Amino acid sequence: MDTTEDSTFLQDMLMGNTVHLLIKVYDRLQKYRERQPAPLLESVEDLVQGLAEELRGTVASPETLELLDLLAKPHVQGLLSVHDTVAQKDYDPRLPPLPLLHDYKEDEEDSVKIICMIKNQEPLGATIKRDESSGDIVVARIMRGGAADRSGLIYKGDKLKEVNGVPMEDKNPEDIIPILALSEGAVTFKVIPGTKEESKTKNTKIFVRALFDYDPNADPAIPCKDAGLEFMRGDVLQIVSQEDDTWWQARQHGEANPRAGLIPSRQLQQRRVALQRPKALFQISSISNAFTAGLRRSFRFSKRNSMSQQARQEMVEGHGSIPEPIYMEVLPYNRQPGEPYRLVLLTGPSGVGVTELKRKLLLSDPEHFSVTVPHTTREQKKQEKDGVEYHFVSKHTFEKDILNHKFLEYGEHNGNYYGTSVDSVRRVLAEGKVCLLDVEPHVIATLYTSEFKPYVVFVKPPSIECLKLSRRKAKVLSNPNEQKSTKTFTEKDFNDMITSAQAMESKYSHLFEKIIINDDLAMAFTELRDQLKKIETESQWIPRTWTHVLGSN
Repeated sequence: MDTTEDSTFLQDMLMGNTVHLLIKVYDRLQKYRERQPAPLLESVEDLVQGLAEELRGTVASPETLELLDLLAKPHVQGLLSVHDTVAQKDYDPRLPPLPLLHDYKEDEEDSVKIICMIKNQEPLGATIKRDESSGDIVVARIMRGGAADRSGLIYKGDKLKEVNGVPMEDKNPEDIIPILALSEGAVTFKVIPGTKEESKTKNTKIFVRALFDYDPNADPAIPCKDAGLEFMRGDVLQIVSQEDDTWWQARQHGEANPRAGLIPSRQLQQRRVALQRPKALFQISSISNAFTAGLRRSFRFSKRNSMSQQARQEMVEGHGSIPEPIYMEVLPYNRQPGEPYRLVLLTGPSGVGVTELKRKLLLSDPEHFSVTVPHTTREQKKQEKDGVEYHFVSKHTFEKDILNHKFLEYGEHNGNYYGTSVDSVRRVLAEGKVCLLDVEPHVIATLYTSEFKPYVVFVKPPSIECLKLSRRKAKVLSNPNEQKSTKTFTEKDFNDMITSAQAMESKYSHLFEKIIINDDLAMAFTELRDQLKKIETESQWIPRTWTHVLGSN
């Protein structure tokens, strides 16, 4: 909507009768409020009831019958009830009478507590279980921020005897949960207080990034599905209780709902992952050959990557040096003026378009984005300048730098070394620019420090059908020694790209902050550029370990 349309809309609204009528009503109410009116009667319901009884005792007439009918209508009764409530200032809810305690003898129980809560559609915020030793139904946990927690009346360990007068002794926890869920309005609990223990853990401010998807409705092990918290990979959660070794309590960061939900603890989810790993390893090993073949066809890999066959196999099988976490503890981060930009790492399988995206970013704003200058031992050509196209060094110097771990990636091509050094990354950042670096996933670990605070983008291929459509005219390297694309993609290339991406994501997805599906290069570029603008201006969540001073690798 443009400025002219906005102005016309606002003018029409201000000139409308509805607005003028509302203003008049408001003015009348303000004047009426200044008089501080007091009710003449505190109970007009009693007056109307008495009037109706008198009218029924008189001779019936059409007018009398019409008035009786009018006074009996529900909306008139409701209006009278509201008048009396306001007049009496009786705003508190009316609770039902407390049940009698004659069912319990003093020598049977030390004490009985009657709790009456007003419950709406919100869950109670507590879970129950059967005590194995006594057979009693007891409160297993109180959910932080829930109705039970806010009431301060129900505690962990309380024995549940009755709910709304219904005995609980012969019922299973599975039968009681629906009763509690369906109860609304005034809900009366009869409980035997358990041993009240002070909570060992107060509401904390531990924030974690979830590294897996979780749906409590699909989890057969959760104590109560209604108490579960659903989340997606990448969501930031606030952990409010870790008292239970199996089920933590958490809430979604940024949501207004204060009630916490159950999520699997780190220990529980790690056990689950360990049980699923043999099957996952079998599935991943079945695509190992395609994955390594895809890497070998990458000129970028063959030219500069020093990863051995053993290391490559470890990446495929999941035995690398980076343990796969379940939750990553994070803290909010805002880049301060003068502070270096976060290093941007682009990674993905060969042929997916990583190099093209990096090139488009560089061309879009060369004053803001920059790339590293690689090192090489080959002869310098006449038109080349040292430190522009390459840093030209001797073979002895290059090999010495290899031994001193100065290279992120290096390799040999036609008898010459090529490599990207850590110092070349530092030079770009020191110039006040955003350093763009495309790397193989295993290199991320070297740069995953507080010094660089890398923002890792994984470029992922779409489905094979979309690949065939979007890359039907594109070309790929025919062999690792070629420097220019010489052949069109084949279906095998597409399959290798997808299986390579699956292996990378399976092993390194916990390091990816952004996943971009490159179905259309222009759309993928726009999405990437917009996201990089956000990380420079908006608050981001970074690993807690980055807040400590770490030595450079």
